[in-house]
Amino acid sequence: MKSKNKIITAVLLAAGTAAGTALINKYIKVSATSKKLLSHPEPSIYKWRLGDIYYAKTGTGKPLLLIHDLTHASSGCEWDNLIPFLKDNYTIYTIDLLGCGRSEKPNLTYTNFLYVQLLNDFIKSEIGRRTNVIATGSSSSLVTMACSYNPDLFEQLMFINPESFTSCSQIPGRSAKLYKFLIDLPIAGTLLYHIASARKHMEEAFSSSYFYNSFDVTPFYVDKYMESAHLGDSPKSVYSSVICNYTKCRISPALEKIDNSIYILGGGEEPDIDQIIQEYTLCNPAIEASKVPGTKHLPHLEKPQEVYKLVNMFFH
Repeated sequence: MKSKNKIITAVLLAAGTAAGTALINKYIKVSATSKKLLSHPEPSIYKWRLGDIYYAKTGTGKPLLLIHDLTHASSGCEWDNLIPFLKDNYTIYTIDLLGCGRSEKPNLTYTNFLYVQLLNDFIKSEIGRRTNVIATGSSSSLVTMACSYNPDLFEQLMFINPESFTSCSQIPGRSAKLYKFLIDLPIAGTLLYHIASARKHMEEAFSSSYFYNSFDVTPFYVDKYMESAHLGDSPKSVYSSVICNYTKCRISPALEKIDNSIYILGGGEEPDIDQIIQEYTLCNPAIEASKVPGTKHLPHLEKPQEVYKLVNMFFH
């Protein structure tokens, strides 16, 4: 009888702990998304086979697709400071990738090839002609592979602070697979995700990695990224896929063969940007490059006017 009571007590404690953790998860999600900073007056939805894709279209001129960095907190809001400079010369398509921002966030493992298919399908369906593309960070590898599979969909390409070849080529190891398994757990995994995406980590990312001048970082930027990181059914799924290297792909063979014009724009203070530019240009000598002084990973948020000048020079 005593052992039976102990089992019942243990079950009740476990149930109480799970319920308490679920309430904490709910509170964090509601708090992060309550300001509704990412709402758009005229959103467009592309009905893709794996989920609805949110995008915005504005401006006039030849098409330009803007693709945010591939992180759990990124979204099309990454381009908010640059779009006002671009919209008089380009028809701008700003996409939230599947699993990111305001797009649907199904519970699945995200891969490089999944995003390659998404980008090619989106251009065919929603743009309908060859387009110029600007991509940030690890999304540059997605565009590289998408262009190598279907070059007729792409015109000129600009990569802002792309990943190094070494980073692109990483594969999921045993510890990464274990971590992904833990994150994918329904309640405990969601709590781990909320800890990993806590506001203090977002603030640190902006002040130490995204911006060179930490005094330019405002709570408004952090709030938008926090909201993006907590919207949708399973925001943790893209986080676990990215951090555990499921979205990586060896891009150097594809980059060698691409005939499209490619321009690398680096933050002047971005770590290792000179070495990254060198390895890309050694792989494909036709690639051009320049840097925006006084910026880091997101120069288009930090100094949009300087970035606009370089965009306009390259795409004209």
